[in-house]
Amino acid sequence: MESLLNQTKLPEKIVVVDDNSSDDTFSVAQAFAKNYGFIQVVQNHSEAEHAPGSKVINAFYKGYYELDDQFDVICKFDADLIFPNNYLETIARHFQSDPKIGMAGGFCSIQKGTHWQTENLTGKDHIRGALKAYRKHCFIQIGELKPAMGWDTADELLARYHDWKVVTDERLLVKHLRPTGMSYFEHSGYRQGEAFYRLRYGFSLTLIASAKLAAMKMNPFAFLHYVGGYLRAAKKKRPFLVSAEEGRFIRKLRWANIRKKLF
Repeated sequence: MESLLNQTKLPEKIVVVDDNSSDDTFSVAQAFAKNYGFIQVVQNHSEAEHAPGSKVINAFYKGYYELDDQFDVICKFDADLIFPNNYLETIARHFQSDPKIGMAGGFCSIQKGTHWQTENLTGKDHIRGALKAYRKHCFIQIGELKPAMGWDTADELLARYHDWKVVTDERLLVKHLRPTGMSYFEHSGYRQGEAFYRLRYGFSLTLIASAKLAAMKMNPFAFLHYVGGYLRAAKKKRPFLVSAEEGRFIRKLRWANIRKKLF
C-alpha cells in the first residue's frame, strides 16, 4: 500500500479485498482508507482452503463490482508486492503509446542475499498474475477472467486472439515478498495439468509445457503431476475455458512461439 501511495502517478481508486485473512489485513487497510479518500476496503469470506486460480479471481471480482465503469485501465495486484515509485506512470505511458496495447506489466523479483533478481519462472513475454494491468476495452473483450488455475495465461491468449498486444517491461522490477513455488503441492500440479487441458493445448503441447514448467521449478515430479492432471481432466471431460476456435488459435500461437525459439 505504501508503495502504491508513493507512486509518481497516483491511482484514481484502490480497492483492497480482505479475503478471509487471519492477520491484521483488514484493520491495516482500514487505517489507510481513513487517510485516503480513494481507498476502499471490502471483505470477502471465501473458504480457507487454498484453491489455485478460483480463489484469487473470486476475490478480484469482489473488488471489481465496487467500481463504476469510468476507468481506462484496471489492475489486479497481489498483496505481497512492493512497486517501484514509477511503476504506474510507466505502465500508463505504455498504454498511451499504442492504442493496440491491451495488457502491460513488469516483472516480479525475489531477494537473493542483499540483491533482488528477476523471479525466473515464466517467459519474458508473460505478465505474472500477481501484477496485471488491462486496458478497459481489452478487459471487456476477453470476457470475465477464468476462475481456474491458468487464468493468467488464458487472459493473455484471449487478448492476442482479439488482436491486442501484450507488453512487458523488464525495467519494472517489483519486489515479491513471498516467492512463488516456496512450497509445491501435488494437487496444484494436477490442477495445472487440468488447466492445460481446459485451455485446449492438446497432449503434445501439454508435454512440452509440463517439461518446461517442471524444469523451471526444478521439480521432476511436477512433470508427472502436470501430465496426470491433463489426463484426469480429459477422462472426466472437464469443461473447456475457451471455445474451439480460440483453442485452435492458442495451439497455433504456441507452436509458432516454439518454432521461433528453436530456429
